[in-house]
Amino acid sequence: MHADEIRLFDFMIDRFDLVQLPVLPLRGRGGWWRRAIADHYGDEFAESHGKLLSVREALGASVPSAGVACAFERDMLAALALDEAAGPFDPGSLTEDYEAGLRIRDMGGRSAFVRMRDARGDVIATREFFPDSVDAAVRQKARWTIGIALAGWDRLGWRGGPAEFWMRLRDRRAVLAALVLFAAYLTLLLLAALALLALVMPVPGRPLTPLMTALLWFNLFLMLWRMAMRFLFVTRAYGLRAGLGAVPRTLIANYIGILAARRAIFLYLRSLGGQPLRWDKTQHRFPDLKTDP
Repeated sequence: MHADEIRLFDFMIDRFDLVQLPVLPLRGRGGWWRRAIADHYGDEFAESHGKLLSVREALGASVPSAGVACAFERDMLAALALDEAAGPFDPGSLTEDYEAGLRIRDMGGRSAFVRMRDARGDVIATREFFPDSVDAAVRQKARWTIGIALAGWDRLGWRGGPAEFWMRLRDRRAVLAALVLFAAYLTLLLLAALALLALVMPVPGRPLTPLMTALLWFNLFLMLWRMAMRFLFVTRAYGLRAGLGAVPRTLIANYIGILAARRAIFLYLRSLGGQPLRWDKTQHRFPDLKTDP
């Protein structure tokens, strides 16, 4: 936690019902695989808390609470507590912090994402370690996927104007994105197998239509644009070396996202059959003040 966070909250909370500051995951420790898993969180948060939340606020959409680095205005917290079923933070939700931010917007409250720097030029943010194993990362992201994309759809619906609708659609795209990624990777493997097969025997093929060719080029442009944005925001947050590593780490992020979506779908389907959803707690490692920067 940054030393200036409380002072910044005190300065802003008179004007807003929710104040959210950036969260910057600490860089991973240990072997390269564990570092890569932990660092992919930093890649995602660098872009989300460096761009997306600012855009949400500018468009007048809700600003979700991250559960840390945030402050709630007392009267709004009391208003949230008036909901006897949910309370201020619904224990029946797997992402109660995220939901609180959306509920504040639905109640007409104002939220702000504040990205400021201290006297030394450092971002005033909360920094913490995130999971550095595949199993822990999949469990955490599966909980996020259920709470935001699946159960969140049921619980919060599609309230708000066009900007809010679009942002909720973005929030809930995780399962569909994972399915598309899985199909894309299977297609790449199939194309590679066909290319190898073509070395030893003729493989009949069909030429691409002009429309399909144009779509593929457009898709390539969008992918390069996404990679460029990821590189820029990670470089701004962690430096050039981390920015360059963010591009190949996208493969790890996609792998974890696919596994998390699979787990989320099965758990959610079981909940529809009567099995209650469980809050799968993330085991955090706390920084060592002597060895961690």
